[in-house]
Amino acid sequence: MVNSDLSKIFLRLVDVMAELREKCPWDKKQDFSSLRHLTIEETFELSEAILNENPEEIKAELGDVLLHIVFYARLAEEKKWFTMHDVIQHLIAKLIRRHPHIYGDEIANDEDAVKQNWERIKLAEKNPNNKVGLLQGVPKALPSIVKAYRMQEKAAQVGFDWNNKEDVWAKVKEELLEFEQAKTSNERKEEFGDLMFSLINFARFEKINPDDALESTNKKFKKRFEFIETQAAKENKALKNLSLAEMDIWWNAAKNES
Repeated sequence: MVNSDLSKIFLRLVDVMAELREKCPWDKKQDFSSLRHLTIEETFELSEAILNENPEEIKAELGDVLLHIVFYARLAEEKKWFTMHDVIQHLIAKLIRRHPHIYGDEIANDEDAVKQNWERIKLAEKNPNNKVGLLQGVPKALPSIVKAYRMQEKAAQVGFDWNNKEDVWAKVKEELLEFEQAKTSNERKEEFGDLMFSLINFARFEKINPDDALESTNKKFKKRFEFIETQAAKENKALKNLSLAEMDIWWNAAKNES
């Protein structure tokens, strides 16, 4: 159970937020709309800290995200919508309701069974009369790669899925061939999207998060390209004046340092 010290420090945070809303010129001016883009930024900063596996960064960014949660709850309380207490109570009830294998009589012996239970209960809560489609629960604002992954996951929960990863890989090769054979720019655009979607599907079967994988490659590319820039600067050379062969030498040197 949560110890009393944690309860006290959380209540202190709530009190500090209330004081800031009363006394700080910046905090007093904020509303849901003005905070929204800042919340998105903080979420991405937390994501980066997690990818960096940096405990100090993760701790700091978790604090920033928590601040936004407390801030929104304070704004809602001022409007008499709900309180921080209501937010926590709602969350506790949901966690208990969606874990019937812990707090009920259902059995779930593996991760897939837990996810199936969660999605089934979530769908029943949000769509009691079957009037809303299964994929309506995927936020429209999600980045495209994440959105594709989540749609595939949700469809798989009701059995709309491939039987094995070999079939998925065959689909990848089929989509690649269709992309290569596409003639017009619109056809190539559509086929490229299909190819990416099938690759994301294959990543799901391999238990690889495609967004994390791509971000890892982005970081790797950035590090190696910055190595080229550093070497060029040491030799007082402009990148635009270097040949691809020269840059390749430094690129391979950066690979060897990785």
